[in-house]
Amino acid sequence: MSRTDPNIEAKASAALDQLDPVLQHRSRLGALALLSSSDAITFSRLKTLLNETDGNLGAQLRKLEEAQYLSVRKEFIDRKPTSWYAITPAGRVALRGHLKAIESLLKAAKP
Repeated sequence: MSRTDPNIEAKASAALDQLDPVLQHRSRLGALALLSSSDAITFSRLKTLLNETDGNLGAQLRKLEEAQYLSVRKEFIDRKPTSWYAITPAGRVALRGHLKAIESLLKAAKP
């Protein structure tokens, strides 16, 4: 029977505690990652990039909006409604913290 190093266990546990529950969904994390390197991205472009359905992406973006991690601007282009999404300062902080926690977790898992 092998035992885990208590130090590694503590580091892994601390890293897990730092993960942002809002960003633990693939689509929400992916959306913020994409938005972090852009001024704004349309709903249809995010849908394509994340390979999501309208309904699922809409629900996931709504959760990010409720957490104030992104903002939405709606406009009409050629008489078609278009939603533009952008990451907020709070979203940048959350993404940075979540990625740092993932990095810590990966470091704790290395032999």
